[in-house]
Amino acid sequence: MRIATWNVNSVNARLETVLQWFRDAQPDVAALQEIKCVDEKFPSEAFESLGYNVAVHGQKTYNGVALLSKHPLEDVRRGLPPLTPEDEADEQARYIEAVVSGPRPVRVCGIYLPNGNPIGTEKFNYKLAWMARLKAHARTLLAYEEPLAIIGDYNVIPEPEDVDKPEAWLGDALFQPESRAAFRSLQWLGLTDAYMQADGAPGGYTFWDYQAGAWPRNHGIRIDHLLLSAQAADRLRGCEIHRDVRGWDKPSDHVPVVIDLDL
Repeated sequence: MRIATWNVNSVNARLETVLQWFRDAQPDVAALQEIKCVDEKFPSEAFESLGYNVAVHGQKTYNGVALLSKHPLEDVRRGLPPLTPEDEADEQARYIEAVVSGPRPVRVCGIYLPNGNPIGTEKFNYKLAWMARLKAHARTLLAYEEPLAIIGDYNVIPEPEDVDKPEAWLGDALFQPESRAAFRSLQWLGLTDAYMQADGAPGGYTFWDYQAGAWPRNHGIRIDHLLLSAQAADRLRGCEIHRDVRGWDKPSDHVPVVIDLDL
């Protein structure tokens, strides 16, 4: 089963580019982030014409996530469970989850983790609180002892090797000790970073900013991650970053990351 994650940075604005990639790469399952539309405005018919089942958790103008699958999607969840009463009021569309009924079922969770900038503000506090909610829910899911993939735009640079110029990110929420510690804490539940297991070479960037010539100069960062339960990691056959897509017409600032599982 080929599973992909991609922050498309507005699905409708880049629809032809996104559809072309789907035709070329043929993922069985894909988690999209930052779709930037409500459910009704998501171009479901365009993906259904390619053979995909569609589940959407959208939001006007900002955020929004979707799952697309060539297999049926069951037990769909939109939004993380709350940890506090304040969480009940969280209307940001950043999480979607479903069981993909393939040859062997796999639970796929698509996430768009908060950016958190600027640090020292409520936005950074929200990022860390959201990560705590994700960890709590991941612990529950891991107890099922099933193939599980928690994939998406984590907005976390795990290590200095995951950024071209670490010194340029020292004041950014993506590279703060608290953010990186929360990411490690999530992994320590028993989740495997697919890229690190399959490849692990420095420079596996997944994002290049639109500004300051970041793409031609390869000033990238690795922030799109696929974390796998032991039952999924044992079946990992490869992980590929589709770097060339960043050079296409009207590209997202992120590129797709794809894993192959022997399911």
